[in-house]
Amino acid sequence: MITPLNNPIQQDRSTLHQRDRVPAHKRIAYAAPAFALAVVGIPIYIYIPKFYTDVIGVHIGLLGTIILLVRVFDALTDPAIGFISDRTRSRFGRRRPYIAFSSIMLAIAVVMLFNPFPGSPTFETGWFGIWFFLIFLFWTLVSVPYEALGPELTFDYHERTTLFGIRDGALIAGTLLAASSPAIVTGIFGLQPGPAGEREKFFWISAIYGPMVVIFSWWCVLAIQERGRSNTVPNQNLFRSIRQSASNRPFVILVISYTIAAFGSNLPATLILYYVEYVLQSRYADLFLLLYFATGILLLPVWVAISRKLGKKQTWIMAMLINTGTFTGVFFLGPGDEWLYGVLVVFSGIGFGATVAIPSAMQADVIDYDELLTGTRQEGHYVGIWSVSKKLAAALGVGAGLTILGASGYIPNIEQTEQVQFTLRVLYALVPSLCNLLALGVALLYPVSQQMHGQILDGIRMRKEGHAVTDPLTGKTLP
Repeated sequence: MITPLNNPIQQDRSTLHQRDRVPAHKRIAYAAPAFALAVVGIPIYIYIPKFYTDVIGVHIGLLGTIILLVRVFDALTDPAIGFISDRTRSRFGRRRPYIAFSSIMLAIAVVMLFNPFPGSPTFETGWFGIWFFLIFLFWTLVSVPYEALGPELTFDYHERTTLFGIRDGALIAGTLLAASSPAIVTGIFGLQPGPAGEREKFFWISAIYGPMVVIFSWWCVLAIQERGRSNTVPNQNLFRSIRQSASNRPFVILVISYTIAAFGSNLPATLILYYVEYVLQSRYADLFLLLYFATGILLLPVWVAISRKLGKKQTWIMAMLINTGTFTGVFFLGPGDEWLYGVLVVFSGIGFGATVAIPSAMQADVIDYDELLTGTRQEGHYVGIWSVSKKLAAALGVGAGLTILGASGYIPNIEQTEQVQFTLRVLYALVPSLCNLLALGVALLYPVSQQMHGQILDGIRMRKEGHAVTDPLTGKTLP
């Protein structure tokens, strides 16, 4: 009889756990690019649209359309980049050459977008469209291989939560710095309000973030050695690979739930400056962003610990419930409600870190399930599809939010009508809360627990040894 003390599978799992612990210096090196890549978050989604509409003079409806079109096209490149990086063979690895080269090009695009040359409205609109497109092209070439590198570093269920918690914690910390950077730069250089001050502010932000993107990306490239469990990739085209991933039920459930939630979260990210200025009639948007992201990063280690006790699925659902329950109240606020808004921002930030980090760790687990089914490692392919969902959600959130706001009668730099303010409150608070509820309902169907993930890893090892195994999800025998 095989007991828990001498069960070879249990011993293999223990050995795997010890071997798959990522040293602290490599965890930090892997997280470093996420900190710098946050420049493509807050500044691009929140500050740049308002900079181009209110300072440069690009029409808000046209800007929203450009963002939507660019992001939709950009999203289509993600599966292709993941597909190609899975099949790349070089002495430097599958992922690192893309990260190293594209980080330089991304830094150049950031500098150019943040520093538009003066010209006619048509010229400025074209400038925005070109550099906005190039930023997201090179961001894809960095981020998809970079994110695909993570699942290769460890296969342990809880170690992944820690690794991605640190990476996404660095992303939140970078987002916190990015959210604070306009106020910091304004204070350090004593910039005055007005178009000239705004232009100088974005010049200094780009001068900081451009080199940071390159330095932190190269830190990761030089410190991390790629490691794949299998060098075999399926001999099939991109579209067959996409169709095959549709048979990975845990992944389908996860990506649908995440996309719905991401669409909702991108609306308030895009509209917070408009909401705070025109609904609350407050000048403290930067402070509210600081409160939200600071709360998220400070409590992220708590969520990682909770995940070790309850599991990833239950932790993610709990975080979404907290976000939804508190943020709905923002709809009922109006002028003078700054303190109440600040309290709601802090409470909604409690679950923020978990909604970012936990799905990343779950994504790595469903990639293992794909290996059980197919016998191949396709991190890049799955990260590419995942990135499509993130970018489409962002594109729809930004594009739809700004377009609807423009159609409601928004005019920059004046007191807005009741119709515009009501539209802002609905888009900023109610729609995201509804999306979270829908996402939560889908997430309840997610089947991969810690126990099942252990069975998946056991099945992968047994199949490599030539044994037939049982799919722990369906009960079917795999050859």
